[in-house]
Amino acid sequence: MRILIVGSGGREHALAWKLAQSPLVTRLFVAPGNGGTARVAENVDIGDADLPGLVAFALRKKIDLVVAGPELPLVLGLADTLAQEGIPCFGPCAFAAQLEGSKAFAKTVMRASGVPTADFMVFDDYDQARAHILERPMPCVVKADGLAAGKGVVVCKTREQALEALDEMMVREVFGAAGERVVVEDALCGEEASFLAFCDGTSFALMPSSQDHKAVFDGDQGPNTGGMGAYSPAPVLPEADWPAMAELVIRPILDHLAASGHPFTGILYAGLMFTPDGPRVLEYNVRFGDPECQPLLMRLDGDLLEIMLACTRGTLERTPVRWKPQSALCVVMAAGGYPKSYPKGMEITGIEAAEARTGVTVFQAGTSARDGRTLCSGGRVLGVTALGDTLAQARDAAYRGVELIHFDPCHYRRDIGSKGLGRK
Repeated sequence: MRILIVGSGGREHALAWKLAQSPLVTRLFVAPGNGGTARVAENVDIGDADLPGLVAFALRKKIDLVVAGPELPLVLGLADTLAQEGIPCFGPCAFAAQLEGSKAFAKTVMRASGVPTADFMVFDDYDQARAHILERPMPCVVKADGLAAGKGVVVCKTREQALEALDEMMVREVFGAAGERVVVEDALCGEEASFLAFCDGTSFALMPSSQDHKAVFDGDQGPNTGGMGAYSPAPVLPEADWPAMAELVIRPILDHLAASGHPFTGILYAGLMFTPDGPRVLEYNVRFGDPECQPLLMRLDGDLLEIMLACTRGTLERTPVRWKPQSALCVVMAAGGYPKSYPKGMEITGIEAAEARTGVTVFQAGTSARDGRTLCSGGRVLGVTALGDTLAQARDAAYRGVELIHFDPCHYRRDIGSKGLGRK
């Protein structure tokens, strides 16, 4: 089969790495890809938001399945556009993709389907939002309604911080059109986890729990990023609790969307907060998380393409989905300065030495290949990922891999997995 992956990050390298292992794959393309995907697939110079270009390429190359990595093409309607040409897409239609594309839509669906989440209000008018913030107790969370690359959510401890976040989104428009509407909700306290499932519209197959690390600095300090590391499984959500959690946060969403005439296929991702009052959904995503994808795919024991095809064909219940019993952990190596301004073009060395270590795979994200060298081209540069019989072993292996890799300036968190180890 001929497969096209859309996207350019570490998640897409992990998807290409895993799909390349399938005996069903005869040609594998990634648009636009990065230096890592070029090692296992053919990169194509088409942006992930260029729907006409992607569809034309899929038709020209007789693509059998398109796999959407990031959320943007799904929100723009990639699956719908491909369906008009008879090309299957692993990912939801534009209506269902609003679960991630619009935080107001997601919160409304949660409320309608009985999924536990923080109380909220939605505002299109700046003055009304400001008046609400002046009256409500703190802390609160201010969210840009649309897509903001994982940076449009501000947890505000004080009223001044909330007003500043509101001003950034609705007045200064730092997130563009994404901030024209905002959601103001109660701040939830507790430990977070990510809970993902393969979905075929009516049924689902659960993935192991995982935990992302959004803040840029150790101890969850500093601004949010696209993710500085992840591990799986997450002890805060043990395997014995997965079925009950799925009935609470996965099945109601699938049932609601199916009843609305827009069945959800692809990856449904529930971002959870474990509060003193029980679990609450912070947000939904409609694709693999990045970097959760990397440890999850390291643990997947089987053919990813078979699972994806089953999702598009409605046969997931008859398709085995198995997971390795080991733990996996990913450490993101970022360019110094990220998530603010950062340099590019630095040469990266030591990837081969890191991957020579048992159980270590280096997934490339913000990289490009030039004249036989690997160069930095983005903020999150590499995801050094390792398997281990325990979380501690996976963590040690990943950080030993990190120590062998060099580019300057470089920054990474040194406490990935610490919450899980502390809970154990």
